[in-house]
Amino acid sequence: MEPALTEGAFDMRLTRYFLPVLKETPSEAQIASHRLMLRAGMIKQATAGIYSWLPLGFKVLRKVENIVHEEQARAGHIPIQMPVLQSADLWRESGRYDDYGEEMLRMKDRHGRDMLYTPTAEELVTDIFRAHVGSYKDLPLTLYQIQWKFRDEIRPRFGVMRGREFYMKDGYNFDLDYDSAIHAYNRHMVSYLRTYERMGLQAIPMRADSGPIGGDDTHEFLVLAETGESEVFYDSAITTLQFGEREVDFDDRDACAAIVKEWTTPYARTDETHDADLFAQVPQERQRRSRGIEVGQIFYFGTKYSEPMGATVQGPDGKAVPVHMGSHGIGVSRLLGAIIEASHDDKGIIWPEGVTPFHCGIVNLKQGDDEADAASESIYASLKALGLDPLYDDRDERAGGKFATMDLIGLPWRITVGPRGLKNGVVELTCRRTGTSEEMPPEQAVERVAQIYAPHFSSGSGVEPMANRSFHTWL
Repeated sequence: MEPALTEGAFDMRLTRYFLPVLKETPSEAQIASHRLMLRAGMIKQATAGIYSWLPLGFKVLRKVENIVHEEQARAGHIPIQMPVLQSADLWRESGRYDDYGEEMLRMKDRHGRDMLYTPTAEELVTDIFRAHVGSYKDLPLTLYQIQWKFRDEIRPRFGVMRGREFYMKDGYNFDLDYDSAIHAYNRHMVSYLRTYERMGLQAIPMRADSGPIGGDDTHEFLVLAETGESEVFYDSAITTLQFGEREVDFDDRDACAAIVKEWTTPYARTDETHDADLFAQVPQERQRRSRGIEVGQIFYFGTKYSEPMGATVQGPDGKAVPVHMGSHGIGVSRLLGAIIEASHDDKGIIWPEGVTPFHCGIVNLKQGDDEADAASESIYASLKALGLDPLYDDRDERAGGKFATMDLIGLPWRITVGPRGLKNGVVELTCRRTGTSEEMPPEQAVERVAQIYAPHFSSGSGVEPMANRSFHTWL
């Protein structure tokens, strides 16, 4: 994808927008995120496990993607773009072609050459590295991409949570030795903690199984949710940790290692790596057993790929040595489902401010009334002038239907404009999360919304998780 267009660049009125909301829940949707993404007109199933992303869903996908890009850049990682089709020869070289299983979609081109649709790209990026890097002086190096991938799940379900086609950030580090590669591992963990917190999520790093990627060191990042596919065991002390506004020098090995130690000292493991004896050492009142949604994973696998594929550099002593590698993934499209699972109610989605498709909804209770129309237009123009991206419901519909749509699509804040309030010089500002409303002059409502989003327009740093905010903090 290209970088997102500037917020507010388009005229966003519901009479000119494509928002095919559904009143009824499709029968195939089993979990909240799947139901709400379909009902809110975010996605439409094309075939089993494969979805079209409609404007609202695509807009949130871009928000999530941009946060990932920003935090990767902050950590010093370099974006590239690799093809979705790969030659099977590279996978045979690493020894994974026959081991990967039926989840890999394989095909032949017209010349009879074996090809595959990318499920991951360790082999391809290693081939790029070995062709262009030959000296330790060119290290360390971390390359990443955000790309559509495909795994032929035998039973795709839960919408974007376990689809066959998915949008993923996959990054790969190349380092001279073990210590340097472990710093890359730590750097990614710190970067991921920042990334998820900016999205309003608490994603807990848990010791996990490496699966077909390989390697001895790996952590999954999981969001606690009843609908999670993974059974997890953890010390509740880890849920009190916050990254907050701390500044990090990603080149400082000790600083990164200290943060990793802080987040990995409390017990937190998936069921594959659960150790009952170690867990028993956690005070009983802090022992937790739950379920979690995986939203990312980091790996260190040493020379697993570099040795068989000949990815070496000339070391300081002039001798060729295989580089130490790791790979690091974030499920960009899956994150939308995870955010909704963690943040919704019976009325619909509740977006955290960092990823909301629109910053504020404007509901005109009496479309066609000159005063209400003028006030709504003024609020809309004022928010856009401040660089915000409002969605104006200018439809000639009943008020109940407008409120239901706003609740369903989950915009964090709503300004309601009506003739009765305007006679008293006020509009109503409502927080979607708490349902709390307050009347105030229109210009004050605009100012409040601008204040709320000010942290998100700074440098992308210091964003407080939505769960820690309250309506009264801002009012």
